[in-house]
Amino acid sequence: MGNRASCCVAAPGSPGPSRNHAEPYRAAHADDERDGGAAVHLQHISDREAALDEVGGECNPSDHPRASTIFLSKSHPDVRDKRKSVHMNHVSPTQPLKKSSSCSTIFLDDSTVSQPNLKYTIKCVALAVYYHIKKRDPDVRLMEIFDEKLHPLSKSETPADYEKHEPDHKQIYRFVRTLFNAAQLTAECAIVTLVYLERLLTYAEVSVCPGGWKRMLLGAILLASKVWDDQAVWNVDYCQILRDITVDDMNELERQFLEMLQFNINVPSSVYAKYYFDLRSLANDNNLNFPLEPLSKERAQKLEAISRLCEDKYKDLNKTTMRRSISADNLVGLRRTNAVLS
Repeated sequence: MGNRASCCVAAPGSPGPSRNHAEPYRAAHADDERDGGAAVHLQHISDREAALDEVGGECNPSDHPRASTIFLSKSHPDVRDKRKSVHMNHVSPTQPLKKSSSCSTIFLDDSTVSQPNLKYTIKCVALAVYYHIKKRDPDVRLMEIFDEKLHPLSKSETPADYEKHEPDHKQIYRFVRTLFNAAQLTAECAIVTLVYLERLLTYAEVSVCPGGWKRMLLGAILLASKVWDDQAVWNVDYCQILRDITVDDMNELERQFLEMLQFNINVPSSVYAKYYFDLRSLANDNNLNFPLEPLSKERAQKLEAISRLCEDKYKDLNKTTMRRSISADNLVGLRRTNAVLS
């Protein structure tokens, strides 16, 4: 899925960590402070994650797979209200009917956790950002580096009510899609972008505001493209996409974003998978359905070949280290059952 570089140390002078993360860093640097800052103690990522676990760091969804993603939690009230309204008014939803699989026809989409559908993944990420803006904390002040009035992305005049004008889902999608198409970024990069955005919210204790959502997304995309994609996009390349922004501004945005993340750019595969499936749940809750196609004979044979390859690979593993579920054991004898295709 691309590069997975990780660096999890805090630079001197960087913004303080959030309340849930403060103690591990204070403890790690206590000796340095007593020595007058003469030595710099760099924690390994495993030591840092262990320290976070001890103080309840598992509550941070961008670091631990057990915690629920913030965007999905924020979307649940709206989804419940929509369903309640439809039930009380006895009005059928306006979305088209979903295709259902039958004995003769099986419908599948082309999105997987390792190869997500680019267009619909970007739509889901834009929807997640939309809920972050809609359900933001109104008491949180917009940080200067993200303020589009102080650091505009274009030469056009910023509206007077730019801090109050909430963008809709389509506007956010167009902005993200433009960057991804121009820089030729992957769908996996979009998921990592959302991970970095939620990590910023928890580490720096900020909110995605109408007056700064573009620069927040730009900073997250900038880091995700360098960490995740094999061919990184240079900061000057983004200046060719957003022609009114300077390289110095891009560099400063990247530097401060990294500091607010405490230089933690590691994304475990379990966290990545959680965000992928939560984005699928968000799409399903908001009737943003991935395109379904009937399962063809050729595709079924390809899936069967991949399944057998994985099964043979796991058979070679030491059985004492494997934890096979009861349901998986029951399916072993069915691996050569012929599928009925239309």
